[in-house]
Amino acid sequence: MRADSFLDTNILVYAVSGDPDEAARKARALELIETTDFGISAQVLQEFYVTVVRKIAVPLPPVDALGWVEQFAMFPCHPIGPDTVQLGAEISETYRISYWDGAILAAAQALGARTLFTEDLNHGQDYAGVRVMDPFLSP
Repeated sequence: MRADSFLDTNILVYAVSGDPDEAARKARALELIETTDFGISAQVLQEFYVTVVRKIAVPLPPVDALGWVEQFAMFPCHPIGPDTVQLGAEISETYRISYWDGAILAAAQALGARTLFTEDLNHGQDYAGVRVMDPFLSP
């Protein structure tokens, strides 16, 4: 399993958002999904499910959220195992970021992704060989 880029949870959440205030972000997220060679991780799928069922302005019914999980799982999806946990912790300590962000970067690295699309980390920064791009910033 390999992918050129990695999509963080927030990208997938925007892609299914029913909030009219997030229409531009939804369009950009859908564009990324349709045009990039991306991968995700089991962590992303877990966070996606919890977020869209419980935390967004217009929550999805669980059955719909699971349908999206099934669709997203068809793309390269890195499982979370002990190696990912260890590398995620090391990245977290090295860059002084949360463990969860470190685990996302570790999964991206495991898939060979050179770019992580997220709004959660420093745009343009390289973390352990993975460059972060915030797709919602103006060019």
